[in-house]
Amino acid sequence: MNQPEYRAEDIQVLDGLEAVRKRPAMYIGDVNVRGLHHLVYEVVDNAVDEALAGHCDRIQVYVREDGAVEVSDNGRGIPIDIHPEQQRSALEVVMTVLHAGGKFDDKTYKVSGGLHGVGLSCVNALSSRLEARVYREGYLWKQVYECGVPQCDLTRVRPMEKGETTGTKIRFWPDTTIFTDCRFHFGTISKRLRELAYLNAGVRIELEDLREDSREREEYCFRGGLREFVEYLDASRTPIHDQIISFGDDEKTVEVAMRYNSGYSTNVFSFVNNIHTHEGGTHISGFRQALTRTLRSKAEQNNLFRNFKGELTGDDFREGLTAVLSVKVGDPQFEGQTKTKLGNSEVQGQVHSIVAERLGHWLEDNPKQLKNIVDKVILAATARQAARQARELVQRKNTFSSGGLPGKL
Repeated sequence: MNQPEYRAEDIQVLDGLEAVRKRPAMYIGDVNVRGLHHLVYEVVDNAVDEALAGHCDRIQVYVREDGAVEVSDNGRGIPIDIHPEQQRSALEVVMTVLHAGGKFDDKTYKVSGGLHGVGLSCVNALSSRLEARVYREGYLWKQVYECGVPQCDLTRVRPMEKGETTGTKIRFWPDTTIFTDCRFHFGTISKRLRELAYLNAGVRIELEDLREDSREREEYCFRGGLREFVEYLDASRTPIHDQIISFGDDEKTVEVAMRYNSGYSTNVFSFVNNIHTHEGGTHISGFRQALTRTLRSKAEQNNLFRNFKGELTGDDFREGLTAVLSVKVGDPQFEGQTKTKLGNSEVQGQVHSIVAERLGHWLEDNPKQLKNIVDKVILAATARQAARQARELVQRKNTFSSGGLPGKL
């Protein structure tokens, strides 16, 4: 059998954004509806990074009739001066070079979400057309791209008008030759923007659908941040203590809001730099350990387990818990490009320390609430043990019923 030759000329080298267009799923997960909406999130994340740095408090998102999405913010605006190494505008560098941005030192952004500097350039690469407008240094600047390629130099359009603020406006049309479906879903975008508004207290995020067949508008701004998030998540549940427990460190690198309800499920949502870490990670491990140890310790100090003789597990301490944990990490290490599990080992200790200290103080100041929570823990443990005993009883009965004399030979 003849084998095809494998030579040097068979090795492909993909330059710049060509690699993104050739293998888009490596950068955004897939080219279906999920990947399509990921484009929106990447542009929004760029605006949220400005909010995290204290330079932006309003983000607007429009789903347009012509199939485009437009995201604008009132931040500082992407720099438009010439990059010293690339010898072209900083805007063009950000839009066309992978791993370019202000996120690789701790000067411009202490923390950031997005795909580590590939966000805007990825969106640009996967768009048939993208228009970038920057309001900065007293002027409106504009540059247009097609399939990631600049169609003109950065242009100074006009002086900024009275009432206009600095900021960035990105309008993009997803490439129909790459995505299987290019129709944006208002509800999908809305869910993520609501989440971001809870995670960034005080930032106003507006979403408007301008399409004739689905005109909708939502506006989110939550001064209470994570506390309001827990209220929203627990709206249909019955709390066992009225006050939502919320705390964090002085720099807001770790923030927690939590409340127990009468239900049996555990609902703990974790975020790193505004990214939902579906698979948890070291921050969740630190939270769980601190929660169990602190509750157990305070309960024992107050002799609240005196009438309970069984064993307690971590699950018993989490039954009926709704919590949101948000951490800010300068150099996050994630498993996988889509950020689903945090791997930074040092974060576990940081979260554990803060939760143990602040939750401990709260429980000391609220002994009645402590008793309500511990009663819930004991109830969960009692029910778990009863269920185990019932299973063992059924298994023993089945063993006896199947163990009679053998049939006639």
